Amino acid sequence: MENNIKIQIRNLWFYYKTISMLEGINVDFPENTITSITGPSGQGKSSFLMTMNRLWQCIDGASVKGEVKINFGNGFEDINHQKYPLPMLRRKVGMVFQTPNPLPMSIFKNIAFPFKLIGEKNQNKTFEKVEYALKKAFLWQEVKNRLTEDAGVLSGGQQQRLCIARALVLEPQVLLLDEPTSSLDEISAEMIEQLLLKLKKKCTIILVSHYMDQVKRIADTKFILSNRQLTLQEE
Repeated sequence: MENNIKIQIRNLWFYYKTISMLEGINVDFPENTITSITGPSGQGKSSFLMTMNRLWQCIDGASVKGEVKINFGNGFEDINHQKYPLPMLRRKVGMVFQTPNPLPMSIFKNIAFPFKLIGEKNQNKTFEKVEYALKKAFLWQEVKNRLTEDAGVLSGGQQQRLCIARALVLEPQVLLLDEPTSSLDEISAEMIEQLLLKLKKKCTIILVSHYMDQVKRIADTKFILSNRQLTLQEE
């Protein structure tokens, strides 16, 4: 079974200043699946996602104890080890937030931005990857003739798919999603659900959601986060 595990978490504690938000969590996440995390508001679901890409380090007063190990193809690596390079981690673990956050630039530049950060100079390669990501996000046909337009002109659903495409452009192995459909209409939400079902063939997905119908439709494994503990949800 361990050969199919992508993420292995042991005795994980998350603190905000002196307050513990997560206490001693132990969990494995299988690869190429969608795992949902539900539960009451304010229980640390977003914080839990951030422990898997070290985004918590951007929060003043936050700290983590315990092990978060991810198998990127060469065995499990402890991503919290001080020598583990953060840029490498962010390339392998993408994240999409609750509210679409397109950058104040063109559609094309939004998707190409991660390549700019890693110093990619090959314009042909960049364009190929941008096209690939937009196709993966079911957005290419809608924007292929509008790539130079400001991303802010897109609808809410299109902006969220743009953000997913931006997360996919570096082909991450893990995708973290924090309530990605909460601000969208039913049709846009359904498109993203179908997108996630296709993406799991090549990506391990951890999804925070408040929509139980959505969880029933797309999640392979379901957890509830409450009282600082993560519990497997019975069918």
